[in-house]
Amino acid sequence: MTGWRIGFAAGPKPWIDAMGKVQSHTTSNPCSIAQVAATEAIKGSQESVAIMLAEYKRRRDWLIPALNAIPGVSCQEPEGAFYAFPCIKGLLHGSRIKTADDLAAVLLEDYHVAVTSGAAFGVDGYLRLSYAASMETIVKGVDQIGKLAGELLVH
Repeated sequence: MTGWRIGFAAGPKPWIDAMGKVQSHTTSNPCSIAQVAATEAIKGSQESVAIMLAEYKRRRDWLIPALNAIPGVSCQEPEGAFYAFPCIKGLLHGSRIKTADDLAAVLLEDYHVAVTSGAAFGVDGYLRLSYAASMETIVKGVDQIGKLAGELLVH
C-alpha cells in the first residue's frame, strides 16, 4: 500500500507499547478510505504481492549498480522497503552544494528530480531515493543525478 501511510506491527509487548506512545503524538488517524483499503489488502488476494516484490527487486537490481557507476556516489544494497540511501559525500565540496539538503534542492529545482535529504533521517551526506516509481522515472532520475555529478566534479 505504497503511500497510504497505514500499517501494522507485531512484536514484544514493551516495544509495541512504546511504538503506540510515539505514534499517538506524531500522527493522526488514517482516513476511512485508507482503513478500508488496508483491510482489503490484508484479507484480499495476495497475488499482486509476489508480482510487486519481483518488480521492486528488478528496479533495485538496476538502481544500485547505476548509482554506484556515478562518480562521487556509492550505494549499498538496501535490506528492505523500496528506498536506496546513496552516499553522496563525494559530491559535497563545491561552493553551492555543501550538504545533502543543498544537493536535494538543486536536484529538484534545476534537474526536476525529487529526493529526500538523508539529514531528515539523521545521516547527512546521503539521499533517500524511492524505487517505487516506474522504471522509466527511475532511469530518468538517475540520469539527471549523473549529469549533476558530472558538472560538480568538473568544477
